[in-house]
Amino acid sequence: MSNLPKISIVTPSFNQAEFIEATIQSILSQNYPNLEYIIIDGGSTDGSVEIIKQYASYLHFWCSEPDRGQYDAINKGFAHSTGEIMAWLNSDDMYCPWALKTVASAMSDLEQVEWLTTLNPGGWDWSGFCTGFKSILGYSREAFLDGYYLPREKQGIAWIQQESTFWRRSLWERAGSRISTDFDLASDFDLWSSFFLYADLYGISSPLGGFRFQANQKSRQKHNYVAEAEKSLVTMKNSLNWSPNFLRKLCLNLRLNRIPKLRTFLQPLYSYEGKRILRKNISLPNSFWDIEVYNFYQ
Repeated sequence: MSNLPKISIVTPSFNQAEFIEATIQSILSQNYPNLEYIIIDGGSTDGSVEIIKQYASYLHFWCSEPDRGQYDAINKGFAHSTGEIMAWLNSDDMYCPWALKTVASAMSDLEQVEWLTTLNPGGWDWSGFCTGFKSILGYSREAFLDGYYLPREKQGIAWIQQESTFWRRSLWERAGSRISTDFDLASDFDLWSSFFLYADLYGISSPLGGFRFQANQKSRQKHNYVAEAEKSLVTMKNSLNWSPNFLRKLCLNLRLNRIPKLRTFLQPLYSYEGKRILRKNISLPNSFWDIEVYNFYQ
């Protein structure tokens, strides 16, 4: 445990007094020995600052001053960070109690993993009760380019849960060392687009965090989010001069993957390649992390 990497977590916040203490406690209560926690408040007037001050001695840095919104605050926070592993957690969301230890252990043992997220994203209700966990089939750059991680109602494999995504500083630096402030809602998706240009996303079975469902959040504007994310995706496709796999598109459009006699034979044509992190020898003291490459499809 003494050799675990430094993890930098940024929490942007503005007038979230109802939720921010639970967010802070979900991080600090893990007692991770090499944590660098930063809170950037946008000048709250609802009592948030008084709550933050109660935890000031546990923070690497905090401030409360007007900013240009959530993503500007995140950039400001990361500018004060030095950790090898990075993430942000919004001020109404929460981590699972084992998240930081799990991420640090897996990324320390598996140097090829530059960013990871959960295959079992969770959720919380207004009061902080768990709403359950969903199951994600896998993550793939090709599937991302095909648009299957857009939160559409009728099409898609899933989404990449921001609350459960962690990355190495080296990847952050290659991707430009900033999150775009050109979007109101989908800058997280735009960051994933940038990361996919340089590294594969690995899935891990352990739940890591959860999104809190509450009536005042901007992310409820799903239609606007999708519109912004699609703009980011077009930029990524153009930079790669990308075009979809014709045979995969044909198989899926014709629903050939739904025909039992054809499914196994055609699977190599329409499936995606994913990479997941597994814990091996789990009943023994010499358990370890390993990587499995596998195929999945929507």
